[in-house]
Amino acid sequence: MSRLYLRKANIKDVPSIHYLLIKYSREGLLLPRSYNELYNHLRDFFVLTGHEEQGVVGCSSLTITWENLAEIRSLIVDKCAQRQGWGSRLVETCLSEALTLGVYRVFTLTYQLEFFRKLNFTEVDKDSLPQKVWADCLHCPKYPDLCDEVAMISEL
Repeated sequence: MSRLYLRKANIKDVPSIHYLLIKYSREGLLLPRSYNELYNHLRDFFVLTGHEEQGVVGCSSLTITWENLAEIRSLIVDKCAQRQGWGSRLVETCLSEALTLGVYRVFTLTYQLEFFRKLNFTEVDKDSLPQKVWADCLHCPKYPDLCDEVAMISEL
C-alpha cells in the first residue's frame, strides 16, 4: 500500500466513500449513506486516501447536531489500512474540528465500544441525546426496537 493521507473530502471522493460505506454496512458495521446524503454533507467528511486510483480507504464525518453537540458518523477504515492508527486519527481529526467550531460535546453511536473508550468516550443513554433521536433516529429502519448501537460521548 502506498503512503496514505488524511484530508477533507472533495467532490471526487463521493463514489469511493459511498462504495466503502456500502461495503461495510453489508457487514453490519455501520449504516449506509445514500449519494444524496453524501453530497449534502460532503463538508462534514474527512477521508483517508493514497494516490487517486486507490480511492478512499477510510473516512469519518463530524455532523453538528445542536449548538453544543456534534456527532462522529460514518467512521470506517478499510481492511487494507487497519491496525495502523488511522481510525484514531480520523476520530482525533473530528474532535479537533469540533473544538475549532466551539463544540465541546461529541458523541457517536457505535458497536466499537473498546475503540472509543481508548479515546476517552464514555457510554451514555441514547435518551440523553434527544436532538439525535428526533433528527435522524426516527428515519432509521432499526428505530426504536431494533437499534443495537451504543451511544458514547466525549466532553472536550
